Amino acid sequence: MSEPAVVSAESGPGFRRVVSRWEIVAFSVNDVIGSGIYLLPAAAALALGMASLGAVVAAGFAVLLLVLCFAEASSYFDKPGGAYLYTRSAFGELVGFEVGWMTWIARVASISSLSVGFAQALTYIWPQTVSGVPRALAITVPLLVLTLINVIGVKGGVRTAVFLAISKTVPLLIFISAGLFALSREALAANGAAPRTGTLGETALLLLFAYAGFENTAAPAGEFKNPKRDVPFALVAQIIIVTLIYSAVQWVALSTLPGVAQSKTPLADSAHLFLGGWAGLLLTFGGAVSILGTNSNTVLSGPRYLYALAADGFGPRALAWLHPRFRTPVVAILLQTAIALPLALTGSFVELAALSVVARLATYLGTALAVPVLRRKFPAAPGAFRIPGGWLIPVTAAVLCVVLAASATRANLIAGAIALVVGFLFAQDKRIRDLEKRVAGLEPPARHEG
Repeated sequence: MSEPAVVSAESGPGFRRVVSRWEIVAFSVNDVIGSGIYLLPAAAALALGMASLGAVVAAGFAVLLLVLCFAEASSYFDKPGGAYLYTRSAFGELVGFEVGWMTWIARVASISSLSVGFAQALTYIWPQTVSGVPRALAITVPLLVLTLINVIGVKGGVRTAVFLAISKTVPLLIFISAGLFALSREALAANGAAPRTGTLGETALLLLFAYAGFENTAAPAGEFKNPKRDVPFALVAQIIIVTLIYSAVQWVALSTLPGVAQSKTPLADSAHLFLGGWAGLLLTFGGAVSILGTNSNTVLSGPRYLYALAADGFGPRALAWLHPRFRTPVVAILLQTAIALPLALTGSFVELAALSVVARLATYLGTALAVPVLRRKFPAAPGAFRIPGGWLIPVTAAVLCVVLAASATRANLIAGAIALVVGFLFAQDKRIRDLEKRVAGLEPPARHEG
């Protein structure tokens, strides 16, 4: 059967297209600026010294290669699913499902790790959240509130993301603006230690974690007003905004706080030094809001992957059910929270974040490799975003994913491999059910087209 020249622009099945271009930009920025920026200055300085500033900028350019791949792939589709949709269209159901499965696992791990991180951030003002009932409340209550907001409707979820994006960015802009008047050569000299090569791999993954999240932007594309045009714009705008903020934050931290590599709260400590105690509290607030904001986006985007998988026959059809009033995938939202919450209550931030990073690499690699194939499949797509340079950027982005995967620990790689095997077994179950229906003379479930 021949492929369509371009994916249909009709509305998704029951979704409401209510999200505008700049709301998508804010949604994307909110997803990327999270806990990473509040950990990045110290960890990067510990491994690279003054070279960490250049590393932050270089990481932004490296992630730009991945962002461009997602921008082109997203311009061919206007339905939910993101990387799953791109890779399934390019390579077929099995590869698509594996990428969608790993993408969703990354979402669950992210929700769990960020919920734990939020409880840790609150210890600055509420020390009891380090353990026991207060910790459980600090994890559970925000996650349930975010779940409820996203059950009620995507517009509320995106508006929450916009509010949190502004709330988390303002403290960073204050930190940068005031810090430019407090730069110190002495602090720069104190932070100019030689690189510690033994931690370079960990630092590379940390830099990826700090810039990660952009892949969520297209997940709710079925609810965007003009996703084929607006998602590529939002992705490119986001990486420019985030790279500028991250680079400026790293420069101010290195130039104002001697011994930044030894600080557990580098931005709060630096702000306290040149602005006073109120600024330390402001940056602590910013860190907590950053974590909450990223979690809000993940609670919104994750169920859209489950929806797309279920609509294609992977898993229970109930996951593709939309609430008749709210027009949201309620079952998928509730299932995701039901899995993520126990993981958050029993796991650690570091372990869950590491699993998230490894799972994300499958998403990035699949999309980078899919771009040349999609370009051939949809040569006449009107208004499609095309990366310059032919295959150069997608191939370079794919190589980058392999290099980053080599930086992961053996335990993380084994966990990722186990997840892939489990996904393969789920995919085989669908293939068996489709075969049984064909033998019985029935058609398999209709494919969910992008």
